[in-house]
Amino acid sequence: MKKFTLCLKISLLSAFCMFLCAFSDPETLTQSINFLQKTFTDHYDSTQESDQVKRYELNVTNNGFCRYKRYFNNGKTEYFAFKLSKFKDMDYYGTTTSGKLYIHTKGDDVIVQTYKDKGGDVDSMATQLVIPLKNMEAEDLNLIRDNLNKINAEVLISQKP
Repeated sequence: MKKFTLCLKISLLSAFCMFLCAFSDPETLTQSINFLQKTFTDHYDSTQESDQVKRYELNVTNNGFCRYKRYFNNGKTEYFAFKLSKFKDMDYYGTTTSGKLYIHTKGDDVIVQTYKDKGGDVDSMATQLVIPLKNMEAEDLNLIRDNLNKINAEVLISQKP
């Protein structure tokens, strides 16, 4: 009888776990990354730098990196990248029409590289990444922060032993 009770408990516990998993959302990390990519693409303000920057690339990748590359008219290229799990905080300076988003990391976690610069090529580290944005409401900024925090939480959960 004890074996039957033990098997019954294990079966019920397994069924309950399956029931809970059916209502969980396993795609939260991917959804957060896609949201960030879409928001940065839709709200990027190229007019803040149009006289200097020829083109740019701003990508949030599925493996958890934010990469921002600017190609200047004089041939210089700037590249910034950081792992989203290193996000610490963010600030937005400007108005709802136009401003700059400062994404701060936990330490010197932003890779900064310059190519074809008059002063020479430079590889260094920074504590923040600055992205020019337009048409940003407080709700949009809160959603960006929430999604960055969700990514941090997912990474912390997946790293626990």
